[in-house]
Amino acid sequence: METLATRDLTLGYGEDIIIDDLNIEIPKGEITVFIGGNGCGKSTLLRSMARLLKPKEGGVVLHGEDIAKLPTKDVAKQLAILPQSPTSPEGLSVEDLVKQGRHPYKSIFKKWSQEDEQAVNQALNATNMSALKDRAVDSLSGGQRQRAWIAMTLAQGTDTILLDEPTTYLDMTHQIDILDLLFELNERNNSTIVMVLHDLNLACRYAHNIVAIKDKKVYAQGKPEEIINCSLVRDVFQMNCDVTYDPMFGTPMCIPHGRGRCLIKKAMTESYGTPSSKVN
Repeated sequence: METLATRDLTLGYGEDIIIDDLNIEIPKGEITVFIGGNGCGKSTLLRSMARLLKPKEGGVVLHGEDIAKLPTKDVAKQLAILPQSPTSPEGLSVEDLVKQGRHPYKSIFKKWSQEDEQAVNQALNATNMSALKDRAVDSLSGGQRQRAWIAMTLAQGTDTILLDEPTTYLDMTHQIDILDLLFELNERNNSTIVMVLHDLNLACRYAHNIVAIKDKKVYAQGKPEEIINCSLVRDVFQMNCDVTYDPMFGTPMCIPHGRGRCLIKKAMTESYGTPSSKVN
């Protein structure tokens, strides 16, 4: 069963068509990752699924209903989006940021409730941010800051979360930290998570479902172990590679072709003989 789906979706800016007549379904309770070359429309597609971009043609279906016809607050109670590199007002505390996730439940007749307080505390606990709730968001490290924003989306109380490149600008440790967190949220809450990722190997490790986009269309969609191969990488990314298996997880692992120290070492060996292994 799908949570989100597109129906004959066409997207663009001005006269430029970015996505053309696209039909995809996002499986409920799974992690789906969009992959593709730069400028292929991954982020544009994600924004349209959150109703942040009006389609030129077609539409998006959320839980069986046309998302364009749903009230804004109803959408916000079912679906949350974390854009790429979000920013917060200077000096805003982590707790106050997370409280903004409760905005869809507010009205002039409804004040801050115990339910709101509980949702914020649960989101802080789930992201291990409780101890930092009084810190200013702009004083945090990149990984901590991203956790704070994810906590805000959790406080929103939706069963579907969209994230646009959530690991951008993070070092390797914090990339794994954020992706582990999202994986745990999916397993614990059965959340439907849709992400744009650039790292193909991490996409294969964490995704149940991958959507590869090329030439304004879906090139392939399915489980990583079923669709990721040398032909896909060559066609979608214009890159030659070998595809093997991650020795820890058994998921596909792409080894790009290219120049590197091994080729330089080979050339030096052919010219000068085998180099000494001793380091002076």
